[in-house]
Amino acid sequence: MKTVKLLAFALLMSSISFAQTPAPAAVAVPASPQTPSQMKWEKETHEFGTIEQGKPVSYEFTFTNSTNKDVTLKDVKASCGCTATNYTKTAIKPGEKGTVTATYNAAAGGAFHKTVTVTTSEENAMPKTITIKGTVKVNEAPAVAAPASK
Repeated sequence: MKTVKLLAFALLMSSISFAQTPAPAAVAVPASPQTPSQMKWEKETHEFGTIEQGKPVSYEFTFTNSTNKDVTLKDVKASCGCTATNYTKTAIKPGEKGTVTATYNAAAGGAFHKTVTVTTSEENAMPKTITIKGTVKVNEAPAVAAPASK
């Protein structure tokens, strides 16, 4: 009799847990649609070509503030830990230039394609993505000579 009661209780509890319905998810409504950034980039992609393994390479991307307000770079993020960034940290006045430097640490061999996402203080502006790419030539390890036998 105890087993029947225990089984009935377990069945009741499991059916109650399946009867729950999730609350509807809140729908996020953006404040206003995002527009492309007004920064004018001299280049958005840089091709390094073939580079040596173990030797980091850098490229400085340059842009011009073509808005009528001062703009700052709020966030500059690389797509992976193998790419470091440096950028203009002060406000860029209208008509002035700023830079974002991407440094790739060529630790692994083969082709690479990395991105850096730049977010500015422009109102409702979408982040800008700039790209570096190339191929890392793998360094051949020197052959170890066997010791001469006597």
